[in-house]
Amino acid sequence: MFKAIVIDDELYAREELIELLNETGEVDVIGSCPNAIEGLKKIHALKPDVIFLDIQMPQITGLEMLSMLDPNTMPQVVFVTAFDEYALQAFDDNAIDYLLKPVAAQRLAKTLKRLQVSALPRDYNAVTKPHLELVPCVGYNRIILIKPQNIEMAYSDQSGVNVIGHDTPARDKHLSCSLSLKVLEEKTVLIRCHRQYLINPTAIREIKLLDNSLAEIITSNGSVAPVSRRYLKELKDRFALS
Repeated sequence: MFKAIVIDDELYAREELIELLNETGEVDVIGSCPNAIEGLKKIHALKPDVIFLDIQMPQITGLEMLSMLDPNTMPQVVFVTAFDEYALQAFDDNAIDYLLKPVAAQRLAKTLKRLQVSALPRDYNAVTKPHLELVPCVGYNRIILIKPQNIEMAYSDQSGVNVIGHDTPARDKHLSCSLSLKVLEEKTVLIRCHRQYLINPTAIREIKLLDNSLAEIITSNGSVAPVSRRYLKELKDRFALS
C-alpha cells in the first residue's frame, strides 16, 4: 500500500481525491495540505511514497515546489491539474502521471497501476528549476517569501532549518524554513561554511581567525556563523586569502 499526501488549495477537490484514493484500498492517505508550504513540512516529516500535487496554487505553484525538494529523496509525484494534456506534454515523460480535474475513478486506477510498476526514482531535472527564485519561510502568523540574495545566513538546529535575512523585521529575524540546507546550498547563492551553517558570500563583513584552524564569520548585520576546518580553506581560496 502506498503512503500518500494530497496537496491542493481547493478544499472540495482535495477531499474528493482523498475519498477516491481511500476507496481504492491501495493508498493510505497520511496527510493533506492546502498549500506548498505545509506540503513541504509534511513531506519532510511523514516521508510519503507519493504526493498528489496540484499545479496552480497561490504563492508557490506545484512546479515551484518540486524545485524545493531534494531529487535524491523526493517521493513519486502525480500532478493534479485543470490544464489540458497539451499543456502537460513538455514534462509528461518525467512525471509518474498526471490527473485532470475532476478526477475520474477509472483514470485514477491507471495511475495506481503506473505507480505499482514504477520502482525506480524519476528524473525531475526537466521540470524543476536549477535555482530557486524565492525561499519560503514561516514568520509571525504568515508565510514570507525571501529572495535568495536577501538571505544572510541559514543554519540548522533542533527546531529545523532557520534563515536570517538582510532586511527582515526584528520579530522575524530568525525565520523557520521548510527546505533542507542541502537544497539551499545547491539552488541558491549560499555556500557552506560549517556542517550546520550556510552563508551568503556578499553578506560577509569579516572572517575572524581563531585557534586550531577554526574561524568565525561576521555578517553585515552582525550575525555570527562558525567556520569549520573543512571549509576554512575553501573560503580562503574563494577570496584569494593566504
